[in-house]
Amino acid sequence: MKLPTILALASLHSGDAFSNSRPSHHPSLSKLHNPTHHDGATFLSTASTDTLPTANDADTQSEQQQLSSTISKLKRVLAQEYISFFNPMVPSWYKADVMFDDPLTSLSGVDAYRKNVDMLAGRTLMGKILFDGAGINLHSVTGGAVSETNGNIEIAEIVTRWTLRVTAKILPWKPEAVFSGISVYKLQSGGKEGVTIVGQTDYWDSINIKEGMDSSIPQAQYQKVSASVAIQDFLGQLKPDGFRAVAAAPELPFELLRRGDGYELRKYPGFVGIQSPYARRDFGFGQLGAFANGMNPLAPSIMKVYNEDDDKEAKDKMMMWPLQYANPGEGSGAPSPPSAAVEKAGDGQWKSISLASQSERTVAVRTFEDAAMGPVVRNADRELRVMLKRDALTPMEGTEEFVVFSQYDAVHSMGKRRSEVWIDLEDGGHPF
Repeated sequence: MKLPTILALASLHSGDAFSNSRPSHHPSLSKLHNPTHHDGATFLSTASTDTLPTANDADTQSEQQQLSSTISKLKRVLAQEYISFFNPMVPSWYKADVMFDDPLTSLSGVDAYRKNVDMLAGRTLMGKILFDGAGINLHSVTGGAVSETNGNIEIAEIVTRWTLRVTAKILPWKPEAVFSGISVYKLQSGGKEGVTIVGQTDYWDSINIKEGMDSSIPQAQYQKVSASVAIQDFLGQLKPDGFRAVAAAPELPFELLRRGDGYELRKYPGFVGIQSPYARRDFGFGQLGAFANGMNPLAPSIMKVYNEDDDKEAKDKMMMWPLQYANPGEGSGAPSPPSAAVEKAGDGQWKSISLASQSERTVAVRTFEDAAMGPVVRNADRELRVMLKRDALTPMEGTEEFVVFSQYDAVHSMGKRRSEVWIDLEDGGHPF
């Protein structure tokens, strides 16, 4: 079932009709089939039974080098296609009857795929009616290695990681749907460019990850599921969100790396902020609010609470507010703090307030809507750790000694609240 059909059905019903399943994927949301392969590689025979292996060594090496150069060019072409949202798409790299397969549906041929992408991007009449604000963020393009074994040249599959957002503007409440995942490109020697894409398979992080599999081998970690699971996942993002509490401040920006099953992975830039110990959260809000008057602090408020242990002295609960963050191109470290914060911190009535900085990092996040009481926060932290283990992600060492949770809403505001638990991930403990 294609997205226009699903949206047409969705628009006929009220929010109560939607599934209760959890709410820049590949631009099509409907792409490809991966033909039978051997460990993600296509084999090209270069050996002959009536020649000595050494006679082909030079030819084989030359062919490998040529293929490697061509595949490097293809990876650059793919990156440009993502950046431009496949406008234009470069058909010379695709087999005429290439198969595109994703969790919702399958398409055959470059023209069919291009029409589907144009619709999603709002470049067709149907797309202008259904969608708005479509955008894709490419995280990586890997694979495509060329190797030789026993006279056979092997071409490994190319894998891209991406996040896609699109607004379903046909629905009155205009929900945003988010998909993240991978695309696996099966390659074949030959064609106009020297290498041809013969199949492309998309997987979503939210439904296709197999439990306990190595996250560094995406072809092994992802599996196909029923289209009904994909439909439920999509419709779950279209239901009305209800009345939400007012945000306390503009939000600290981040790059969404993964919308997983029950959690997100985010990359936060380096930032500098202010922090203070607190006994009650409302006192902490008041203290930091008075200090940061005129400094335009950012949301969320980030709290760090150590777990109960046998230490003779209890460790302070800390609350931090971000003030400034590093812009793209400014490095992974934190920026310098505002001069007004430097002058006041730690002095006089602000003796308990200090400056704090955080380098760029990847964070696992689980959202909860119940009041951020101790048992609720710790339970959300435990649930997130189970999910990370399931999806082969590694928390940073030492994070089990405390919980970090964040609040985005203004104090005493009305409506559905937004709170989260955060767990930093080890460098190399995730595929990004």
